Amino acid sequence: MKRLIDIHTHNPHPEVTSPQMAGIHPWDAEKEIPLPDFEECDIVGETGLDYASTTSREAQRKLFDLHLQAAARLGKPVVIHNVKATDDVLRILGNYPTIRKVVFHGFIGSVQMADSILRRGYYLSFGDRSLRSPRTREVIATMDIRRLFVETDDNPNLEIEEVYNEVAKLRNMSVETLADEIDKNYEIFFAKD
Repeated sequence: MKRLIDIHTHNPHPEVTSPQMAGIHPWDAEKEIPLPDFEECDIVGETGLDYASTTSREAQRKLFDLHLQAAARLGKPVVIHNVKATDDVLRILGNYPTIRKVVFHGFIGSVQMADSILRRGYYLSFGDRSLRSPRTREVIATMDIRRLFVETDDNPNLEIEEVYNEVAKLRNMSVETLADEIDKNYEIFFAKD
């Protein structure tokens, strides 16, 4: 079986491949936190917008722009935190056409919302909360597998193997085939253009 990949985790395991991230969460947009050294990371983020948060939307958008400026300058991919802000996230991303490698992590939403993201060539990642949403389970079962990742970000007690098992069931495929497909996605996502 191919290696297992956890695209976004706070509990890395030595036998699982996870990219090194650097970013300031949108919840912290009003805090005076210096931007990290993005040159040292594999992927910028997580960054994005969370309109369910009490953090100022203006501060979140400003911080999001700073992350995207760094990603564009350095040619780095981006991992997106998006809660009730899809239209604004996509609009702001549209200002950075050189950033093409984007993953919306912990995706929870409808097939229509997923399509609006996937049409732009972006990726979706699914974790524990995603798997508990009936409409998101439909997205997992039917979306283009070439744009799919899995993660444990929202549940540090969850093993990535459990997410692979559930996603494989939803897609009516073996875990080995799913692992192979996600491995290919990872190689393409991090390939230098």
